[in-house]
Order: sequence, then structure tokens, then C-alpha cells
Amino acid sequence: MLLKGKKVLLFAGPLYEDLELWYPKIRLEEEGVMTTVAGLGDKTYHGKRGYPVTVDTNVDQVNAALFDGLVIPGGFAPDQLRRFERVLQITRDICLAGKPLAFICHAGWVPISAKILNGKRATSVRAIKDDMENAGVIWEDSPVVVDGNLISSRTPADLPQFCRALLDALARGPQD
Repeated sequence: MLLKGKKVLLFAGPLYEDLELWYPKIRLEEEGVMTTVAGLGDKTYHGKRGYPVTVDTNVDQVNAALFDGLVIPGGFAPDQLRRFERVLQITRDICLAGKPLAFICHAGWVPISAKILNGKRATSVRAIKDDMENAGVIWEDSPVVVDGNLISSRTPADLPQFCRALLDALARGPQD
């Protein structure tokens, strides 16, 4: 497996979008990637549709340098996640290291709050299009938008394209 030995971090929080966490997690693991789910303090979170995830660690314990990429699922969780400086620092560290940073749906709120999207191309669920544009994003209505190491998608319907782009980025490695 080409990606065996790679490590990817996923954020989880209250009312995360179930498919946007589990679909990438499973696809990554199918390709030999080791995944770690980090939360905000609770051990278990329930998704918007009720599916639970038990986290592996707390964001306070995460060293971004140990990961090859980051996935931020959408749902209502990003509104909580973006309020934690440690989440924003991890997001900035992954981005500045040129490692794949993948976010979908409402997850754009996290990189907005991390202040890393100004002048970048990205997409999101239409509900936060104005937020994205106000943060300086060149917003596109596409299933997946890749700008350097940033990978973004709109909704669960775009998960196949989102995961293909993420897997391709992990295979390429960090971008300058």
C-alpha cells in the first residue's frame, strides 16, 4: 500500500457530520493510513445523525509535526472547534508545513478562524459562502477544490471526490 505508515489527524466535536468524519476515516484506513481522532475534552461525541465516535486523544495532546495531514469534518462541530486556540494552532501548523489540510461543508469555519484562507481558492456548503468570501477566499461551487495543500468540498455528496483528492495529496507529500 502506497500510503502505509502515513498518519492523519481528524477533529471531532459535538454534532459533527457523521459521514464527513467516517467516510474519510474508513477510506484512509483502507489505504493503510493510521488515523487519530482528536476531540475537545469529551471522550465520545455523537454526530448530527446520532452516530458516536470515541476519540483517541484530546487536541491539547496533539503534536501536528507527527501527522501527514488533517481532515476537518463539517456539521455543527466546526463552530465549537474554531473557539479553541489549540485547534487553530494545529490547523495553522499543518497548513504552514505544506501538509494536506482537508475540510468539508461547515468545516471551512476552522481555517477561517485560523486565518489561513485569504487569497486561496476553496469551496464549502453554500450556507457559509459569505463567511468564506469575507475571509478572502476565492469561493468556487465545485465538488472539490484543491489549492496547493488545501482540499475543500461542499457536502457529503462530494465525499468521493474529496477523498480521492486527499489520497492523491497524501501520496504526493508536503507542498512548498
